Amino acid sequence: MASSRLTGFRHGRPIRRFLAFSRYEALIVFPSPPPAHPNHSRRFLRLAGLGWLSILAIVPLSGCGSLNARGLNAEGVRRFERAQYVDSLEKFQQALRNDPKNADSYYNLGAVHHRLATSQRSESDYRQAEAYYNQCLDRDMDHAECHRGLAVLLAEQGRVDEAFRLIEGWASRRTDLPEPKIELARLFEETGNLAGAKERLVEALAADPNHARARAALGNVQEKLGESQEALANYQRSLWYDRYQPEVAARIASLQASLPAATAATMTAGLDPPTTGNQPRVVSRGTGTLR
Repeated sequence: MASSRLTGFRHGRPIRRFLAFSRYEALIVFPSPPPAHPNHSRRFLRLAGLGWLSILAIVPLSGCGSLNARGLNAEGVRRFERAQYVDSLEKFQQALRNDPKNADSYYNLGAVHHRLATSQRSESDYRQAEAYYNQCLDRDMDHAECHRGLAVLLAEQGRVDEAFRLIEGWASRRTDLPEPKIELARLFEETGNLAGAKERLVEALAADPNHARARAALGNVQEKLGESQEALANYQRSLWYDRYQPEVAARIASLQASLPAATAATMTAGLDPPTTGNQPRVVSRGTGTLR
């Protein structure tokens, strides 16, 4: 079944180069991190390629309007994939009329206007995208993709301080969730503060030691800091919790080839099994976890 939420074209380009999304625009349907509130619906489109992707559970929607909205959002995603942006906007608007409380519909509308804003240099689309992102967060304060999309939009407009305040506010409000800390780490990394990114990721893992995405993200930062052995250990643990990460597997192979054979073998043998009661997360094939 097609997913019914866009991922905002991967919002992964470093902040200082936010004028285009080029290498982050290939779209693939993936499930998305467990919702903070069980009653919130979670279905959307995830993106392929390198980047930090969270793992979201699919929660069934209830009610006729919600079911209709899900189908319309899914159709809108298909139109979006074919670059039929006007048609996708129409489907997302129809979904919103069917279920005015559906945060994903607002997010999808914001994501399309964001795409149009960056491709056409349209200030009106920027304004509309920001408005829809904010309406999405009004309905789901823990909508991870929307936080990321809005942070990217703010940074593209030179409002980097506002982007940080947005994610920092989310992290302060939801200290129990790893996702806000991971998104804050992305901002730190994209602005060149690798030490700050590493600190936030350590905090994310304190909230959930078995979080595959946080492990891979920490490995990514450690590799950039020259901490190859530590990076390899976190990549391996991430892959242990989520086997379907080809980009992580590729980084493991590369680091194992560059490290002394005895060191790499010792680190692989030292992996512990997942913590009891928190089993490995399994997502659709193709999910990436590195930028």
